[in-house]
Amino acid sequence: MNQMLTSLFRCISVGAIIASGLTLPAHAQNTPERIPVEKFFKNPQINEIRFSPDGKYLAMITAGSNERLNLAIMDLTSRTPKIVAQYEKSDVTFFSWVNNNRLVFGIGDRKLGAGEVYKGSGLFAVNKDGSEFRQLIETAGHSGKFRVLGPRHYFLSTTGVENSDDVFVAHGSGTRQNPTISIIKLNTLTGYNEIVQTPPNSTGFLGDINGEVRIAMTNLDDVSGVQYKDPNTKQWRKLIEYNNRTEDGFFPSFIAPDGQLYVTANQGQDTKSVYRYDLEKNNIDPTPVISAKGFDFSGRFIFNRKQNKLLGIRYDTDAPGVMWFDEKYKAIQKKIDEKLPNTSNSLTIAEGEDSSVVLVTSFSDIHPGSIFLYDTKAEQFTPIGDSLPEVDSKKMSYKDFFRIKARDGLEIPVYLTLPRNSTGKNLPMVVMVHGGPYVRGGNWGWNPQTQFLASRGYAVLEPDFRGSEGYGKNLFKSGWKQWGLAMQDDITDATKWAIEKGYADANRVCIAGASYGGYAVLMGLIKDPDLYRCGISWVGVSDINLLYDVTWSDQDGSAWQRYGMPILIGDQQKDAAQLKATSPVEQAHRLTKPLILAYGIADRRVPLIHGEKFKKAAPANAKIEWITYKEEGHGWRLLRNNVDFWTRVEKFLDENTAVK
Repeated sequence: MNQMLTSLFRCISVGAIIASGLTLPAHAQNTPERIPVEKFFKNPQINEIRFSPDGKYLAMITAGSNERLNLAIMDLTSRTPKIVAQYEKSDVTFFSWVNNNRLVFGIGDRKLGAGEVYKGSGLFAVNKDGSEFRQLIETAGHSGKFRVLGPRHYFLSTTGVENSDDVFVAHGSGTRQNPTISIIKLNTLTGYNEIVQTPPNSTGFLGDINGEVRIAMTNLDDVSGVQYKDPNTKQWRKLIEYNNRTEDGFFPSFIAPDGQLYVTANQGQDTKSVYRYDLEKNNIDPTPVISAKGFDFSGRFIFNRKQNKLLGIRYDTDAPGVMWFDEKYKAIQKKIDEKLPNTSNSLTIAEGEDSSVVLVTSFSDIHPGSIFLYDTKAEQFTPIGDSLPEVDSKKMSYKDFFRIKARDGLEIPVYLTLPRNSTGKNLPMVVMVHGGPYVRGGNWGWNPQTQFLASRGYAVLEPDFRGSEGYGKNLFKSGWKQWGLAMQDDITDATKWAIEKGYADANRVCIAGASYGGYAVLMGLIKDPDLYRCGISWVGVSDINLLYDVTWSDQDGSAWQRYGMPILIGDQQKDAAQLKATSPVEQAHRLTKPLILAYGIADRRVPLIHGEKFKKAAPANAKIEWITYKEEGHGWRLLRNNVDFWTRVEKFLDENTAVK
């Protein structure tokens, strides 16, 4: 039997999870233990786990003895696991329950780099006992089977209707500038499918509890919209249409069992909150359902189809949280949090009416995650497994959240990780700059890169500079057209803050990052050579104009390139002087500090030419460690390459910011 499955119920001490967070890090100035690099970057042993709709079974993706990911089903009465999908040369990458008896899943190959992977994971269906297997969508490179859709189709969602064998799949169409999707209802037993009528230029959908598509998000050039299919007239009508670059719209988040539409919007505020939308009056209720000061809403809705009831809303601020509307689950959450006080404990609810168990996923900044079944009557945990069992939480380092003032007074969120077994003062530090850049960077969860660096004795600073999302409109818009300017100044100011507070040794600071973060590394070494001892840039942008000009980029001809980049990065004609001045390649001759410069040869987001141009423009005596990975794309997928890269980083840091 699968090695992972035979050990699912091997005793994992809940007390160990609790104890791992009870002790504060020791403050002796000891040389940190060199935990093997691969322990930080291995793939999770359990990837997904979900109840069946009736709450009587668990389905999960687990790693087998050959490290391939399998789909397993567990009867919660007998606690007996059974593999229903496994492959010698492929991995199960996702799954979803269709009904109490049937599941769908897709496959891929996590042992291939991005340059070796063909898009198209296919779609397959199987009963929970392993019977009635059927292929529904072809994998990439294959086509032509009877009642099997082509590889440009992909799984969208289940219908949510009890006892239905149908799912929704999408078919990508349109152009690179205006990609659209059509939606198809597909029977998982027969392969029969029918097209669902939706508005033109649709890009996303929401369904109701009856399996009807009610909301369609649309996009054409720089105009976005939301349309609603009235259940009475069966006709689509427009709720909103707006310029998505210059105007605030709203995002449909959820249709509750009673038909209530919930949306995420600013409504004149700096941050986004959740509101009720009145479908009769076509307006947003002015009172938010949930809001968090200083944070945009990001999360999901928890509901029970059996009870036809919205139970709560999960959200993220500086750390994950939940707001329960249901008193029963509010009390269960309180009890579990008391038993596991040092982790964030996310509950998955079984929808069966007589179910007395919940699934608990516990994680923290120092713990990658453990999964338990919790019996609400007996108030007892049964361990399922750990995400990364080789990671010892007692050797990981704590992460804290701060808001600091930039030089112009703008508030900048930062996360700071101080290495365990350190004084917490006068440390060598790595400033880790996130990619995107128009995304939220830092979060409170366990991060392999951060924890690896902290295990080597480095403080790790993660600034969410202006342009970052998740903290309000002001921070986000303040970063427009600020590559190499105010965005870079924020990184500088955050670094100086950590030095002034005594966390970092001013003479032992290195800057690191990927993609936009790699760009910021190059600009940091050029603009502030006295601040940083060295830089680590991987898949980094070196020439902003290449983002517009490279025809083999995956962004070429896209709506983002045509409408988004001129506003957020700069207009290639009107802002030509600025784009040139803020491109690292134009100032590469000023490089004086040691640099790791790494790229994936198969990268189509930031192609290899970025690195080649910078290396050629740098001084002949520049200390550049050039690294390429043939099979990798925009980042490292493969364990062997992660181990190689971070081993090189460790040696590079030891040489340039040696731990005293």
